[in-house]
Formats: sequence, C-alpha cells, structure tokens
Amino acid sequence: MQDLLSRPVTDFIPQRDPFVLIDNILECNEKFTVSSFKVKGDHIMTKEGRLSEGGLLENIAQTAAAGHGILMLSQNKEVIRGFIGSVKNMKIHKRPTEGTLLQTTVENTGQVMNVNIVKGVVKDGEGNLIAEAEMNIFLEENE
Repeated sequence: MQDLLSRPVTDFIPQRDPFVLIDNILECNEKFTVSSFKVKGDHIMTKEGRLSEGGLLENIAQTAAAGHGILMLSQNKEVIRGFIGSVKNMKIHKRPTEGTLLQTTVENTGQVMNVNIVKGVVKDGEGNLIAEAEMNIFLEENE
C-alpha cells in the first residue's frame, strides 16, 4: 500500500483543480490516513488570505476519500466516490493563513453498510489544533 502514496492525490479523489484541498498522502492504513496541504492565497477556498471553514471541512473529507481510494486500489478494486452525508461536532479553532502547512489525520471509526464513519483533525506545522469534525460519508455502490 505504501507504494501508492507516491501517486498524485487525484488518483484517489474525484475532485480536480481548483477544488483539490490535499497535496500529499503521508500515511495510510485501514485505521487512519494522514495528508498534507499548504494553504495557497489564490485557492478558490481562501478568503482574505485565510482558508475558509468550508475549505477545512473539504480538506478532512478529501483526506478520508483519498484513504479509502488507496485502500480500494491496494485490493485491486475500483475507486468509488463518496458523499458527505452528515457532519457532527465540527469545531474551527482558527482559519489558517496563506503559507500554513496543514497536516490532517482522519481516523476510520466505523462502517455501517455503505457509510464510512470518520473523525478528522487538522493541525498546523507546529501541532496547533486548527479544526476537527466527525463525518458520515456515503459510498457509491459498486456495480
């Protein structure tokens, strides 16, 4: 599975520029996925030099999607799309500024039928908590 980490993140998620909010997958296994993202001032989800709340939420969701995509590919299965079904306990501690390197960890806390249940935590390069949220992500059915 580690050999997949060198591939472009767009191999694992359906989003394309300008909506990609992860740069690299740093670590991935069945329990968690870790991504990095450098906040860009000209990104569509950056307002007044700070990443928006929606951008932070999407960063967590894309990290979860990339982790699931890597797991699917490691099992020689097709990558399927997921859709945010619900968000709980979202807390934005601060909006990161342009140039901030984010590290996002998404823990897979459970699965019920075709719904992945995840908890995401976003920190900056110094380990300061930026945002956190729990999500239910509905996965498309394989045909």
